[in-house]
Amino acid sequence: MVGTLLHFQGPGGIYGPSCQAVTELAVAELNATGGILGRPVRAELLDAGQPRAALRTQLARALDAGRLHALTGWHTSAVRNAVVPLVQRRVPYVYPAAYEGAETRPGLYVTGEVPSAQLFPAVARLRAEAGTCRWYVVGDDYAWPRRTAQVLAAQLTSLGVQFVGARFLPEQGPTAVQLAQVLAEIESSGAQGVLVLMVGQNGVRFNRAFARRGLHERVVRLSTLMEENMLMGSGAAATANLFSTGGWFRSLATGEALDLVGRYLSHHGHGAPAVGAAAEACYEGIFALRTIVERAGSPAVAATDRSVDGLAYEGPRGRMEFRGNHAEHRLYLARADGFDFDLVGEL
Repeated sequence: MVGTLLHFQGPGGIYGPSCQAVTELAVAELNATGGILGRPVRAELLDAGQPRAALRTQLARALDAGRLHALTGWHTSAVRNAVVPLVQRRVPYVYPAAYEGAETRPGLYVTGEVPSAQLFPAVARLRAEAGTCRWYVVGDDYAWPRRTAQVLAAQLTSLGVQFVGARFLPEQGPTAVQLAQVLAEIESSGAQGVLVLMVGQNGVRFNRAFARRGLHERVVRLSTLMEENMLMGSGAAATANLFSTGGWFRSLATGEALDLVGRYLSHHGHGAPAVGAAAEACYEGIFALRTIVERAGSPAVAATDRSVDGLAYEGPRGRMEFRGNHAEHRLYLARADGFDFDLVGEL
């Protein structure tokens, strides 16, 4: 049994339906090809959007009962930090979301993007091509946005780029007054770009408010979590001059990406939720887990820790190769075009 932590409520709930749908596909494909170590796989879905005390209680009971043999799923760094003490050294934990970096705890394997590889080259490209050198940071108030901004601020001075302001808003969603205040600060700061480090519905609300103020016509936005479901929630009119960076977009024209979208539509039909970055990460996490456990020959954390470094496999993002407990892969910059993305290029 693989515990799969997904957001079904709160700001991240916008990703939940597509993450669940792609998890169902991944499990079906795993079992059609022998499962993991010859055993069939089932996913137990756990709501990462519930209060963390309740989530920790639910997860602890499942682990103590021996019901879960691994953990994965797209969820925020705040959730990861809440559950690692329960999971660490007990079962392998594949964390597939973009995050702030520097995760080295035993039994934890990361397939998501980190700021130095994901955001630094994207900001550098926008600096070179559009002259965007004054940035304002808007993020949710927890580890990923704060640490990402901190890491980038130190790196960007070499580009002649600076942060002219930063605001971190309540993780469960800012008030209308707070949104208005931050938009006024962006306008008065003279920022040419806004780095949006907001999850799901928080990012959607920010995009809508940003456009209502007319800022979308003259200020660039760059995000790492902006995906197709969020574009639809924002509305086409609110996505002008909006860029996203990451390892997956539905519009990727690689063979691996097209294969995943084709299999997903075949499994669920054309009415299924869009396979955005969070959903693809869930698929990636499950297949990374199988690759790690099968190379180790066991789901025991001591065995997976010994065997993960240097592991490589082909997934929807292309070649994934672990250096220590982090997977490296191709990254892209894309520009929103209505409800989809146009690829600007590989970073």
